[in-house]
Amino acid sequence: MAFSFLAPVHAERLKELATIQGVRDNALIGYGLMVGLDGTGDQTMQTPFTTQSLNNMLQQLGITMPQGVNMQLKNVAAVMVTATLPSFARPGQAIDVTVSSMGNAKSLRGGTLLMTPLKGVDGAVYAIAQGNMVVGGAGASANGSKVQINQLSSGRIPSGAIVERAVETVVGGEGALTVELTRSDFGTAQRAVEAINRQFGFGIAEAVDGRVIRVQAPESPQERVGFLARLEGLEVTPAQAVARVVINARTGSVVMNQAVRVSECAVAHGNLSVVINTQPVVSQPEAFSRGRTVESAQSEISVNQGSGALQMVRGSASLSDVIKGLNALGANPQDLVSILQAMKTAGALRAELEII
Repeated sequence: MAFSFLAPVHAERLKELATIQGVRDNALIGYGLMVGLDGTGDQTMQTPFTTQSLNNMLQQLGITMPQGVNMQLKNVAAVMVTATLPSFARPGQAIDVTVSSMGNAKSLRGGTLLMTPLKGVDGAVYAIAQGNMVVGGAGASANGSKVQINQLSSGRIPSGAIVERAVETVVGGEGALTVELTRSDFGTAQRAVEAINRQFGFGIAEAVDGRVIRVQAPESPQERVGFLARLEGLEVTPAQAVARVVINARTGSVVMNQAVRVSECAVAHGNLSVVINTQPVVSQPEAFSRGRTVESAQSEISVNQGSGALQMVRGSASLSDVIKGLNALGANPQDLVSILQAMKTAGALRAELEII
């Protein structure tokens, strides 16, 4: 049984606790073709869109294929290309792209991505991707045997796209900017306002709610950059989070923060297991009796019940005491999920229980 817990709250820079409204990344996506594969491309009979895409590209290059010709390609694969356009990106800047196969290509290793427009949510082209891809995996197959390390159907092209259009980013319009906390908390918002006002003067910042803080900023762009640099460097001690226990039901992981407390309670939890063992039994007739061999099955059933004695869990004022008390139950992670749920229902667990 393993527990994870958070360290005591310390002062953090404001840039770790909040973001500036308007300063954000934008997702880009595109569809393209990868060529130069070593016979590991799409099987065109099963992925007709690969052939259609190649025909369209050849027509743009002035090459027309005769009607009814079915190209059997092995070195071409249809791929989806994704990228993130960072804030304040300008035309000519290079960004990384991720290339993923969308057909049945066996491997994209050694391929070259052809010119692929990357579009935003508005349908406009913001970048053009092209280049040789780096695949972190390796594999080989022969005579029905196959060995593969990591993923071969996706990879990255470092600096594989050139930005063609910038996204207008407005920060501090009309002499004010908005600071947004990554986690809503009225206490943290109030402490951030106090830290900003101490640094820049009373009335510079005011909290709109538990997440948004409005800050008066200089109108000059040059002064605003220096102001934001000092603002992000301010140290703020976040308020103590709500007591919460997070349980991952799939992996059995249990994570508690430092605010979790347990009241005194008694817990009994036993494991019930039923084991059925079936063995074949053969009945052999005597010699010259003209009988026949009969085969039947015989089952043995046993029921085992683990210890279910009541265990006392002492009231705890610290996270380490909570962990010691729960470890004393001797339950495995899956049993602990049920125990914590029952303790919450009984009112002995003073924390929010969240199952993911």
